[in-house]
Amino acid sequence: MRVDLIIQPHLPATEFAALGELAEGYGISGVWVSNHLDGRDPFVNFVPLAERTQRLHMGPTALSPYEEHPMQMAKLLMTLNEISGGRAHVAVGAGGGTIDSMGIKPVRMIRAVRECLEILHLAASGERVSYKGEIYQMQGLNTGWAKAPKPAIYAAANKEQMLRMSARYADGIMTSDFTPGRLSWAREVIDPVLDDAGRDKATFPLINFWACHIKETHEEAMAEARLYLMARGTIWDPYILDVVSAEEAAVVARHYPAFVRAYRKSSDIEGPPRELIDKIVERGVTACAASEVDGQIDRFKAMRAAGATGVALCLYNDPADAIRVIGEHIVPALKDI
Repeated sequence: MRVDLIIQPHLPATEFAALGELAEGYGISGVWVSNHLDGRDPFVNFVPLAERTQRLHMGPTALSPYEEHPMQMAKLLMTLNEISGGRAHVAVGAGGGTIDSMGIKPVRMIRAVRECLEILHLAASGERVSYKGEIYQMQGLNTGWAKAPKPAIYAAANKEQMLRMSARYADGIMTSDFTPGRLSWAREVIDPVLDDAGRDKATFPLINFWACHIKETHEEAMAEARLYLMARGTIWDPYILDVVSAEEAAVVARHYPAFVRAYRKSSDIEGPPRELIDKIVERGVTACAASEVDGQIDRFKAMRAAGATGVALCLYNDPADAIRVIGEHIVPALKDI
């Protein structure tokens, strides 16, 4: 089972590169960076990391064609791919906070992501190409300078229609915050499409974005996890029903502003019962002391049994210590499953 990392995008390039070197030394497969509104550029910031590593795959998740025209996205992706010697990857999604800040209202999201994926694949051919879609067009893009092996072009997909489209047009899929039960549902959605398209279900990448808080103490891990719950799909419908009852989910919904305030002010969540919040954390993310990490391995094995081919562990504050724990415990335990 593949183990990747997702590192926060606000880190300077030199620190980012050092973390990537550390990850590569532990056999971690790839590094992603979240595409946040307040982050550094998700392609430029990878350049020192590309130059200081040999095997690590790298790239942003999730880029939206609403914020970056697919032709320009293609040029950025292919440039990073050349610098890294064919190790670039990208996950394309419909968008989130960034397009909200730009005042963009997405329409025909599935079609837009599909056309973006098609344009990226054309650009990766290394030929002069044009494209005339229903939403996006380009004329005469020539990436003949691109000599490295093709980058991996993923789709970020959680809902049924986007999953179906992605199984046909993407090199792989990244889900977000999926429990093993929801991963099984995703396989039920995508496997018939893969069969119909003549694609190998056993090797098609399905990587699950999973929040990971590993700290010196259990209390520190839980505190950090609570702080970032607002940014996780886990507290929102329908994913909340994967971890708590319908009645408890209704309580969470009444207190959404409290989760937002905690995230913005780096404070604890005031309003919902602490027992309920901790239940969400324990069932919907990984939050543990370094000494407890072996207890998380069965969770990742359950994801593999449900059909995930990899997990992308999203790290938050002070990630270096967590990388060491992941490299020493989680990577070896999942290597051969």
